[in-house]
Amino acid sequence: MNFQTVQYSVTGNIATIALNRPEKYNACNGQMLRELQSALQEARQDKSVRAVIFTGAGKAFCSGADLADLGEDFDLRNPFDIRRWMNDFFHPVIVGIQEMEKPWIASVNGPAVGAGCQLALACDLVLIAEEAYLCEIFNKRGLVVDMGGTYFLPRLIGPHKAKEISFFGDKLSGKQCVEMGLANRAMPLSQLNSITAEWAKKLAQSATRAIGLTKLGINRGMQSSLNETLTYEAGAQALVANTEDVLEGVQAFLEKREPKFKGH
Repeated sequence: MNFQTVQYSVTGNIATIALNRPEKYNACNGQMLRELQSALQEARQDKSVRAVIFTGAGKAFCSGADLADLGEDFDLRNPFDIRRWMNDFFHPVIVGIQEMEKPWIASVNGPAVGAGCQLALACDLVLIAEEAYLCEIFNKRGLVVDMGGTYFLPRLIGPHKAKEISFFGDKLSGKQCVEMGLANRAMPLSQLNSITAEWAKKLAQSATRAIGLTKLGINRGMQSSLNETLTYEAGAQALVANTEDVLEGVQAFLEKREPKFKGH
């Protein structure tokens, strides 16, 4: 696909998806979300891709929904338009990230506000520049936290903290995000790309199928009973039992060396 508002590339088993409306601080309009859905599909179907980096071009990760460019047929005060826009544009992206059997790293290089905050939190790992911030700005616009925010936040930081940052809409620095459990690591912006690349390379050299099924297990485990989780784990383990990576992992253990996984 000829992307215009999204940059998509694959290098060394790693797909990089960058939101690309830097003049709008990567605010999401309909075109960007359609292209983002296409990029998700590309990464999902490309068997060579074993990890995904998700970031933003320019100075921002994503400043949220572009309320000035939601389409000529969209009325912000029409409840039917709101539901249609959420269901057709935003929700497939969040679900696509969560259900893809490949690990995603959000590399938050600048502000991640509103919908942009949720796009980062939907990823499996979050690396954030110390100069960047997350912000649930919805209530300051008279809006409800959406795009999975009311799902991700209480599971990541508990209901009281989730309500605090949702009600007040304060900016959370990279360091605060790590302290609260919203991000894995914070580092100076000058180091973000190199550390992101290092993490992605480790993931791309790991047992991709096992990581993917572990990802789905953790996501489902947050909503499942212990017995349901144990049943899933047994089934997932059976799925990878005869993969080349399991054979390599066992052989490497017996030979006391690092495994060389192929991702299948």
